[in-house]
Amino acid sequence: SSSKIAGVIALLGRDDGATLAELIAATGWLPHTTRAALTGLRKKGHTIERSKREGETCYQIASLS
Repeated sequence: SSSKIAGVIALLGRDDGATLAELIAATGWLPHTTRAALTGLRKKGHTIERSKREGETCYQIASLS
């Protein structure tokens, strides 16, 4: 739903971003659904950057200019 996507965007907008596990916990989605949502955001023009936090992949939305 759009409210869950808004929540995902909010998590991705945090200073330290969000791990896949954090996004799954927040949405209740399965891992592949969560990744698909990230892909959907990319297709909508959001730039999602990947980094590592304590060995875990962390996703962060780049600020829209």
